[in-house]
Amino acid sequence: ATALDALFDTLKTWRWMPQLRTITTYHTHPAYIEALAQSIEEHWKQQGRARRILFTYHGVPEAYITHGDPYQRECYATTDLLVTRLNLHEGEYGISFQSRLGPVEWLRPYTDETLAAWGREGVESVETICPGFSADCLETVDEVAHEGGEAFVEAGGGRFAYIPALNDRPEHIAMLTQLIAE
Repeated sequence: ATALDALFDTLKTWRWMPQLRTITTYHTHPAYIEALAQSIEEHWKQQGRARRILFTYHGVPEAYITHGDPYQRECYATTDLLVTRLNLHEGEYGISFQSRLGPVEWLRPYTDETLAAWGREGVESVETICPGFSADCLETVDEVAHEGGEAFVEAGGGRFAYIPALNDRPEHIAMLTQLIAE
């Protein structure tokens, strides 16, 4: 939305308006789900499959959802499709939200609290993935891969792994190309 706001502000100053189409969402697009699933399965082949996988998404203030933002439903829809595609069962996965700040309530469950709880339960191994990020960023890698891993292990958990974002994986680029072509 921020990028589109800037674009539209610029376009307001033009005398000629170009034809413009935007892609508002692709959280349930089959090529997106398949790209994520392939990334997870590749990780499993290389590192082994953990006891649990945590699908963690960037948090937003709860008020956004109360005022109609579909983000939380979109996160759950993506997770549901991945769970089905990967044939995961109850107890093998979770969903959470990271990156909160300020005094307001943010979407729950929180990633750090979930990982610490799983550690206290003595879960042998956990892997995390951030499906909402198309590319890894320092904030996410630090907060989820490092701090999240520390919270899990320090609370009594075993092996922890972070599955990178899709970044420049060929299936990710193919999915983006397909979205643009559509």
